[in-house]
Amino acid sequence: MQKAFGYILAGVVLVLLLQVNQSEAAYKLQERYSWNQLDFAFPNERLKEQALASGDYVPQNALPVGLEHFGNRLFVTVPRWRDGIPATLTYINMDHSVTGSPELIPYPDWRSNTAGDCANSITTAYRIKVDECGRLWVLDTGTVGIGNTTRNPCPYSVNVFDLTTNTRIRRYVLPVDNTNPNTFIANIAVDIGKNCDDAFAYFADELGYGLISYSWELNKSWRFSAHSYFFPDPLRGDFNVAGLNFQWGEEGIFGMSLSPIRSDGYRTMYFSPLASHRQFAVSTRILRDETRTEDSYHDFVALDERGPNAHTTARVMSDDGVELFNLIDQNAVGCWHSSMPYSAQFHGIVDRDDVGLVFPADVKIDEDKNVWVLSDRMPVFLLSDLDYTDINFRIYTAPLGLLIENTVCDLRNNAYGPPNSVSIPKQASLPPAPPLYTKTYRPALPQKPHTSWTPSPPSRGYLPAAAGGPGQVISTVSVSTNTVGPAGVEVPKAYVFNQHNGLNYETSGPHLFPTHQPAHSHQTDGLKSYVNARQSGWWHHHHQG
Repeated sequence: MQKAFGYILAGVVLVLLLQVNQSEAAYKLQERYSWNQLDFAFPNERLKEQALASGDYVPQNALPVGLEHFGNRLFVTVPRWRDGIPATLTYINMDHSVTGSPELIPYPDWRSNTAGDCANSITTAYRIKVDECGRLWVLDTGTVGIGNTTRNPCPYSVNVFDLTTNTRIRRYVLPVDNTNPNTFIANIAVDIGKNCDDAFAYFADELGYGLISYSWELNKSWRFSAHSYFFPDPLRGDFNVAGLNFQWGEEGIFGMSLSPIRSDGYRTMYFSPLASHRQFAVSTRILRDETRTEDSYHDFVALDERGPNAHTTARVMSDDGVELFNLIDQNAVGCWHSSMPYSAQFHGIVDRDDVGLVFPADVKIDEDKNVWVLSDRMPVFLLSDLDYTDINFRIYTAPLGLLIENTVCDLRNNAYGPPNSVSIPKQASLPPAPPLYTKTYRPALPQKPHTSWTPSPPSRGYLPAAAGGPGQVISTVSVSTNTVGPAGVEVPKAYVFNQHNGLNYETSGPHLFPTHQPAHSHQTDGLKSYVNARQSGWWHHHHQG
């Protein structure tokens, strides 16, 4: 009898161990689309065959680097690093392609993707952004090629599309004094203020070490140059991804995210150089002011390092203060809640996959608080050779609330941090904050078309979908609120004082006013680097233009 009981007990223990192992291996992101190599939606098969024969379409030369979601469309950008890229700004019709390996449709059409047609088309696009007013912001770098093959048939230009009419409503060419001979810009952040005309876009000059502000209302831009926080950290230029060791030591300011609007009417911009493990911050009150380009050094704030192996190229922040960022050395996506101190103990991992998330190149949060992640194995594409019999490019999605559940970023679990009602410490002398806006400051987004889909069994495990079916948004981070802000938007009155950094934070976007003063190139995502004939490193050369 005792022997039989022992067998039963051993069996129960084994089942429990298996359940623990399965839970540790479970992934939250669900694979939605995947490709061995990218395909494009040509008007007909004959034209596709002609493009293949002429070299206008070379499938193995296409690498997706940016994505954005709006309604029933998922936008994907494909830079013209090599020959044979028929379109750089594309989208997936999610009503017609629920999952699988869909063809990419040029946006808004084929003609608008003609390389070198500067006034009418997009030559090369990297990161893109849809704003709260239904506009798609695209920075055209005007370049063709990568590394020492780079040509500049067109100037840098800001292109904005109305997603309701699918027409370009503005093209603005960056003036000469906004760039320098080393300029390379691959990232964009968009800031909407009290209405849709009160809009700014910010562009990170990765290799020219600057930050450019563009005002929609003024149709004018200006450059913040040579702040030391824009430069790479000389100790953080060594990278290890997918078994490849390489150096991106010249990579400066890259990833950017914007907090929700704070009580003073401005946002906080967070940014990091690519060759760095540290995050920096500045109020958009500074970035929106052309007169502050030369005298704002002390308005920028240095935060802590994220920890080892913490290079990042893409970041985004939700409207309740949760920042997501890619961790390219770790094949992972990380998180931080902006009401917490910026230190490693308050950083979490929302998902990791050593196969599917090799170089998670872009991370976005859409209007329904669904997260979208694009992975593309970029260093393998640049340094070595992709295996086109294998899946190389993937797009994942999951509700934000599900991703941060049971992580340090989930403030619903009080075990991870202070409660959401902390008294505001006495602040240093500050300039008076402008009053909160009281009028409606942005129209509602167009109604998102209903898209019901049932994913086929994914190639990787993931946590069960939220109650109510696949794709439903579960509850996300919430904080107690009792102040009404712009257009009825609730502004949390929950503050945390980060004594280590000497900063005041609020959950709707940290205050970043310190109580003390904080103490050539090439082109990649690290959009640079071209494989050298030698196996030991990357090309080091100067980007022309």
